Amino acid sequence: MAKEHRAINRVLGMLHEKGRRRLAGLLALQWGRGGPTQLSQITGLSRPTIRRGRAEVQKAERAAERVRVRRVGAGRPLAEKNSRAC
Repeated sequence: MAKEHRAINRVLGMLHEKGRRRLAGLLALQWGRGGPTQLSQITGLSRPTIRRGRAEVQKAERAAERVRVRRVGAGRPLAEKNSRAC
């Protein structure tokens, strides 16, 4: 368990503020109930910061479901439109 704590803190130390918050939020989501409290003790981040990161991760997941890769009408034309055999 101590190795995991050191690994989490090592990664968090390499990130900027927003990245630390979001990674802690993601871990809190994975750990479930009591996750923010445990992470607060392990990382030294406050529970409200971890909860804010969790909310940002959840919002990003919902937004990613709606994002299109290409604009409407972009990409290759349909094969039926290209055929000259009409």
